[in-house]
Amino acid sequence: MTNLEQTHSQNLHEAIYEKLRTLLAEGKIAPGSRLNERELAESLSVSRTPIREAIRRLAAEGLVELIANRGAIAVQLRLEDVMHTFDVIADLEGFSGELAAKNISDAALSELEALQYEMVASYARRDLSSYYKLNLRIHHLINQAANNPVLSKIFTQVNARIEALRFRSNQDGVKWEKAVEEHQEMLDTLKARDSFRMRKIMIQHVRNKRDVVAQLLQAETNHETAQHE
Repeated sequence: MTNLEQTHSQNLHEAIYEKLRTLLAEGKIAPGSRLNERELAESLSVSRTPIREAIRRLAAEGLVELIANRGAIAVQLRLEDVMHTFDVIADLEGFSGELAAKNISDAALSELEALQYEMVASYARRDLSSYYKLNLRIHHLINQAANNPVLSKIFTQVNARIEALRFRSNQDGVKWEKAVEEHQEMLDTLKARDSFRMRKIMIQHVRNKRDVVAQLLQAETNHETAQHE
């Protein structure tokens, strides 16, 4: 294989991984459903090899479960697991925000400001998919600005478990607007280098998400219960 072919292969594998990750995050592969390698390969017009590799990576991140005799299943968390995960993420994001306010560079601040502008534009168009991708980049950039590689690794691993739920939490118009306002507050606080306030904002932002998700999951549970009565 030539270097060009190898680069193309690596790019393809990365693209397929990102595509499947997005399908999971946006709920287009529903929790509890099976990831059929053959069907995915056909729909994405690729061989099963990059599909298989992507599934292995997603399993390592906790987004997919590999179950004997059933294959790969999109992870389905219990409400209790979700709430515990959000509580951990709240503290991790709070710590990230505190450190970022102390360590963030002017270049990173400029990048955050540009991402915030794009995200607000996506919100104005009600383009939830684009909004969420920008939202995720903002959170990761704040995490990176904390300049703590161990924190970044733990944050990425834990956050992967609830990414799909964080995406769905913005589907309520009023709560989505509130989230946009909170992001502007984050940016303003980072510019002020106020680490104490940044920690509080980040923790409350995630707790607000947790409460929205809890209401969403409870409503779904009540609906399913009513259907079986």
